[in-house]
Amino acid sequence: VGIGGGSMTVPLLVALGTAPVRAVGTSSACGVAIGMASAVGYALHAPPGALPAHAVGYVYLPAALGVAAASVLAAPFGTRLAHRLSGETLKWIFAAFLVLVGVSLLLGG
Repeated sequence: VGIGGGSMTVPLLVALGTAPVRAVGTSSACGVAIGMASAVGYALHAPPGALPAHAVGYVYLPAALGVAAASVLAAPFGTRLAHRLSGETLKWIFAAFLVLVGVSLLLGG
């Protein structure tokens, strides 16, 4: 769906008894490996042709660097916030986020 495997991994891990904070962390760690493999695939398998400057295959390097930098800067904040909130609060926030994404997809966003 374009928002990563966490939309399925986190609820599954929580349903299996994993603490929400640990489920989010585990899902994020899996996402790094999946994202790197995907980026390599997109970089290596783009057909030759008119790609923008500063692109390696389908990977636009300025955007990739921006996302990486934002992730590194935001991760400590997210970690502190996740440890301050209760597991129940995290579940509700995550559920609300998934509902918003679902509604956006249904409306063509």
